[in-house]
Amino acid sequence: MMKLISSNELLSTEIFRVTMDHALDPDGFEIKRAIVQHSGSAVIMPVDHRSRVLLVRQYRLPVRESLWELPAGRLDPGETVLQAARRELREETGFVARKWTRLGMFVPSPGFLAEKMTIYLATDLKEGEAEPMEDERIEKKWFPFNELGRLIAKNRIIDGKTMLGFFLYRELRKRKPR
Repeated sequence: MMKLISSNELLSTEIFRVTMDHALDPDGFEIKRAIVQHSGSAVIMPVDHRSRVLLVRQYRLPVRESLWELPAGRLDPGETVLQAARRELREETGFVARKWTRLGMFVPSPGFLAEKMTIYLATDLKEGEAEPMEDERIEKKWFPFNELGRLIAKNRIIDGKTMLGFFLYRELRKRKPR
């Protein structure tokens, strides 16, 4: 089993830190990597009584384009994943949900990113006023569930958390009678 020998901070920002980590196993095999340290994120799949999924669209600077995606955001200090999910849904869309179901957890890019993302299904929705952050310009739109699948198949939706949320929810729908 790998043992962490050292972890030195290279950069610290409001959202993440970057460390240079060094690990060693009992046989002498070692790994040195720069790692983005992240507190984790909550991803929300809001689904209404008509089986429509609410997506948000915002400009994503790293990929230089606007993407349709599930609402999501990082965990604040001391916050549980479900608390973050509730907060992010309200902030980005204005909606609150009465029913929450955990769909799954995943690591988006384990080669350099220490982030865990947890996806929640949010149902029994009530609309309110969105409260986006200063640096967010968010558009929201309802997509019929089947249309969302077609958009993913045609590479019109390319956000990984949205794709995974769709497939996890599709599996849940197959197992549960409606």
